[in-house]
Amino acid sequence: MHYPAWKYILIVVALVISGIYALPNLYPDEPAIQITSTSAGTSLDQNVLTQSQRLLDDAGLSHHGGNLENNSVLIRLNTAEDQLKAQDTLRKNLGENYVVALNLAQTTPTWLRDIGAKPMKLGLDLRGGVRFVLEVDMNKALERRLETASQDVRRHLRNEKVAIKSLRTTTDGMVLTFDSNDERDKAQRTLAGTMADFALRPVMSQDGATLEMSYTESSLNQINEYAVGQNLTTLRNRINELGVAEALVQSQGTNRIVVELPGVQDTAEAKRVLGRTANLEFRLVADGADSFTGGVPPAGTEAFPFGTLDGMPLLLNRQAIITGDRVQNAQVGVDETGRPQVSITLDNAGGKLMQSATAPNQGKQMAVLFIENKQRVKFETDPTTGETTEVRTPYAETRVINRATIQAVLGTSFVITGLDSHAEASELALLLRSGALAAPMYFVEERTIGPSLGQENIDKGLFASQIGYLLVFLWMIVFYRACGVIANIALAFNIIMLGAVMSILGSSLTLPGIAGIVLTMGMAVDANVLIFERIREEIAGGSNIKTAIMAGFDRAFSSIFDANLTTLLVAFILFAIGTGPIKGFAITLAIGILTSLFTAIIITRALMQIWYGYRKNLTKISIG
Repeated sequence: MHYPAWKYILIVVALVISGIYALPNLYPDEPAIQITSTSAGTSLDQNVLTQSQRLLDDAGLSHHGGNLENNSVLIRLNTAEDQLKAQDTLRKNLGENYVVALNLAQTTPTWLRDIGAKPMKLGLDLRGGVRFVLEVDMNKALERRLETASQDVRRHLRNEKVAIKSLRTTTDGMVLTFDSNDERDKAQRTLAGTMADFALRPVMSQDGATLEMSYTESSLNQINEYAVGQNLTTLRNRINELGVAEALVQSQGTNRIVVELPGVQDTAEAKRVLGRTANLEFRLVADGADSFTGGVPPAGTEAFPFGTLDGMPLLLNRQAIITGDRVQNAQVGVDETGRPQVSITLDNAGGKLMQSATAPNQGKQMAVLFIENKQRVKFETDPTTGETTEVRTPYAETRVINRATIQAVLGTSFVITGLDSHAEASELALLLRSGALAAPMYFVEERTIGPSLGQENIDKGLFASQIGYLLVFLWMIVFYRACGVIANIALAFNIIMLGAVMSILGSSLTLPGIAGIVLTMGMAVDANVLIFERIREEIAGGSNIKTAIMAGFDRAFSSIFDANLTTLLVAFILFAIGTGPIKGFAITLAIGILTSLFTAIIITRALMQIWYGYRKNLTKISIG
């Protein structure tokens, strides 16, 4: 028997690294409250930390370890119950300029964190987490669709040389008036073939010949489904950009979306980014903008603050050139002066619209309008019952973030400058890159998944794992004696390596993931069973002990490899088509298969070599 020295070195290196990176799992995280500003790039100072600690003291909530980190305030609490009470207290007293979110603070020693070692993340079913319910504003979705449709109507009628006296939008359609019935009938014939989403109805009114256009029932359902579907896709993209692991995003009912964020996550950042419904509009600066100082804007124009919300008003054309939904990609960079900028890439349709708008307007100015839909949250107490309820009022913040002269015809690529900070530029790029929202969304519910249930699941999962390991341990010893002990040692190394790999990859451990670990233990010793049975057959066939050991490993390899390969393919399929906990099970199973192959073939073979390979005159083996 001979075993190469490099394999011993490989085993030692793998076990040392696994031991170090599995070590943080012995240091559990503790509950904490994270406070950030609603505006990206705004750093909180010591005054916010001191004010927050004083509010918690006044509420009788014990806390420790408050500090400033990553533009936010982090305050550690003693219990999960105190964490929930602290969130309510701070949300009610700090105001709407701050995001107060639940989080977990690491207790891992600094030297481990310095080398990137961190504990395994726990899923929503184990650690608990945050559950958001967002409601899609369907009225806004319909309003946006009508704006686009009204432009199409004007274009179609202009091409057919049909003059419109007036056009106004209603809650579910448009009303067009004409100078004569002939003009109205001609418009109806034109629009019947081009605007199939609308039901057309000619009527007579005080304004004259009128054509009423209203969305059909099927069209309204289609708009509703599109708005929810587009917002679902955008939210998933934003969560992926944030690096939130094992998140669940799904629709609920006709106009709501549920987002569940498990484990150690920057929930304050996630909540701010998920809740932002920012969009961009590119508009031409109106003629006479430099002389406009306030008041009622001229017809066809609108005034918006420039730079900040209290900046001087800038007059823009009412008609937008393009909006943010035409953006295909957005990347952060810096200009020649070191100021942040965002490089924009439009789709083909957006590039053509931009080209058509800038070609005849070279020398004029174009502005970038930043629009963000928000909610004001107030807490009102019922004088009779004493219950406190949240009252949410939606509103929109609009400001011009950039104004520049059109030097040449623009196409699909250009840059946006004039941003205040790199953090603001990064967040704007993220929002644009992840896709535009079809309609604004508002938080209607934020709920915490209770940690008591999670702890019960953890305890039961650990108990099941311990029972499983104990049964496997006893079974291997009873049937394979000393060789069974070797297999059990390799199995222990397998569990350590599995935990280390999951910690390094940042995978979340869920309850199905624990089932995957238990399954891995059975599969790991299954490989050893094949090897030991093959050794028994070789000995029964007359081979000497050392030859039988070598033949057992060599000839069982193909069976072990084929069996694990098919299971690995199943794990990949589960990961590809599954969501949430199913992905957690697939990840644990896949990692467990790979570590099992290493421990069952490499480590078990090395231990057999150490125990039997260096003995002279070996006449028997303890294999049952």
